Amino acid sequence: MNIIVAFAKSQDAQNFKSILSRGGYDNVLSFTSGVQALSAMQDLGSGVIICGYRLSDMLYSELLEDLPGYFQMLLISSSANAPASPTSEKLMYLSTPLKKDDLFSTLNIMMEGVTRSRKKAKEKRLHRSEADKKTIESAKTLLMERHHMTEPEAHKYLQKCAMDSGNSLLETAEMIISLNYT
Repeated sequence: MNIIVAFAKSQDAQNFKSILSRGGYDNVLSFTSGVQALSAMQDLGSGVIICGYRLSDMLYSELLEDLPGYFQMLLISSSANAPASPTSEKLMYLSTPLKKDDLFSTLNIMMEGVTRSRKKAKEKRLHRSEADKKTIESAKTLLMERHHMTEPEAHKYLQKCAMDSGNSLLETAEMIISLNYT
C-alpha cells in the first residue's frame, strides 16, 4: 500500500518517513507541498496521505478537496487545529503529541478501508449491465476514431479521467459521449 507523508517542514516529513520505515511500512514518499503530493497521488492511484495542518503551499483542507478517489487522509496536528467535525469520510485525525501505536493502528485501519473500497469498485465493474458495457464501449470507440487511440489507450484514458474527476467509469463514458455529440 502506498503512503505519502506531507509536512511543511522537510525535517518533519523525513521524521515521519523514518518512523514508518522502522514500523515496517516500505512504500513511503515524503513531500513538503500539496502540489507535489497530489502529483504523486495521481501517479500511485491509491493509498494514504499523512499530513500536517499546513503544507508549504496549502492547508490540509485544500488538499482534501482535491484528494484522488482511492486515497484517504490522516491529519496530524495540535488539538487547536483539529477539524471542527470530520467533513469527509476520507479524513481521519490524530492530535499531537502522537503515540506510535496510535499512528500504526489508525494507518492500518485506513489502509484496510482503501483496499475495501477498491475491491468493492472492482466487483461493481465485473457486474455491469449490458447497457453500461455498451456505453463504455461507445465512448472508447469515439476516442479511438476522433483521437486515433488504440483500444487499450482509450480504456486507460477513460480510467484516468474517471479517477481524476472522482466519477465512475460509466459516468465518464457518458460525459465523453455527450461532449462529442453536442
